[in-house]
Amino acid sequence: MKKMSVYLLLLSITILPHTRLSGQKISTTEIRRIESILSADNMNGRKTFTEGNSKAADFISQEFQNIGLTTLEGLKEYQQRFTIIHPKTISISATFDGQKIADKDVIAFTCLPTLIVNLNSGFKKVQIREGSNFSRQFLEHIKLQENLVVFVDSSFSNYFGRLDRYKENLIKSPFSVVFVLGNFDSIANFEIIAKHQIEEGKASNVAGVLPGSSKKNEFVIFSAHYDHLGVGEPKNGDSIFNGANDNASGVTAIIAMAKYYKAAKNNERTLIFTAFTAEEIGGFGSQYFSQQISPQQVIAMLNIEMIGTESKWGKNSAFITGYDKSDMGTILQKNLKGSRFNFYPDPYPDQKLFYRSDNATLARLGVPAHTISTSKMDNELNYHQVTDEINTLDLGNMTRIIKSILKSSKSLVNGKDTPSRVVTENID
Repeated sequence: MKKMSVYLLLLSITILPHTRLSGQKISTTEIRRIESILSADNMNGRKTFTEGNSKAADFISQEFQNIGLTTLEGLKEYQQRFTIIHPKTISISATFDGQKIADKDVIAFTCLPTLIVNLNSGFKKVQIREGSNFSRQFLEHIKLQENLVVFVDSSFSNYFGRLDRYKENLIKSPFSVVFVLGNFDSIANFEIIAKHQIEEGKASNVAGVLPGSSKKNEFVIFSAHYDHLGVGEPKNGDSIFNGANDNASGVTAIIAMAKYYKAAKNNERTLIFTAFTAEEIGGFGSQYFSQQISPQQVIAMLNIEMIGTESKWGKNSAFITGYDKSDMGTILQKNLKGSRFNFYPDPYPDQKLFYRSDNATLARLGVPAHTISTSKMDNELNYHQVTDEINTLDLGNMTRIIKSILKSSKSLVNGKDTPSRVVTENID
């Protein structure tokens, strides 16, 4: 009996850590708790710049604090605050070598009420030449990271008139970029004057960090956007776009995974859990985030978007956008060997989902950044509807999906696998 008691004591000591960890396993009850709060009516649809959006950010921050995550380097809080500018054009004029340019052929991206650009302004002159990848160069320039005058070849005149819509919202920046349609290879003198009415909106991403042990300077990001559409016209007595699937489901996932990994204490790489804002109005949260982090340090980004309903293949399945852009999908599926869960390539290539979520900004910088989703984009009845509520979700299946994402990303977290980088030349 004495020998048996000693054996049982040793056994209990051996299994206690595992028992404590198992208490932190993902449960449907915990998923329901988080999802219910994020998609509740009192969040008023979490639209960017609204009180409901701020309330959601505060809730996520509190969850990260309760879990025990640290803040991003340089921040004293979980919220990564920034300003989005809404410039409304009052007037714009441009003269080159004494010749007036048509107003419609000049577009200024600026956060300044009055912008005056001439030869003495220190603006760099660049060109988008005929045959260039217009969209890639344009999207790079409107990040407002330096003062530019961009001359756009007249072959792109059909695109030029559509550019104005991209300036409805801008991340606040001290730099300005002016696009001019036409070929101006040599000019002796010019002046551009743009006047705008400027409005500001405050926005916040929410991020928590779990430092790695042996590979602290290598980051794996788990992300989702928490903003949605807010309140609209009543439909059958309901005016709140709760966004239970889009994308409270993704935020629920990253909170649950943060709690799991904090308890597991087995991450060799640093894990960053990020809830982005302003995805629905142009992906500004992820754009700002990408400007504050070194893309070379990001080993992988798993962006989670709309996992509350079954995929087109049924339960125990999801798809990965941009499956062919890196080998991350292959790595994730390898880690699921022996399970019933399967990842598939994006079945909706015509919808260009790889470019429509928050993974795209870092992917354009070469990061193997992909979105995991189950949304049936050809038949998702509650997508962007007031009916996107928690009672339309399969929380049991959603729980299994989150567990499978945890299992599939194991070798990324423990540092054994490193996905191939995205070839930026292949991204339009």
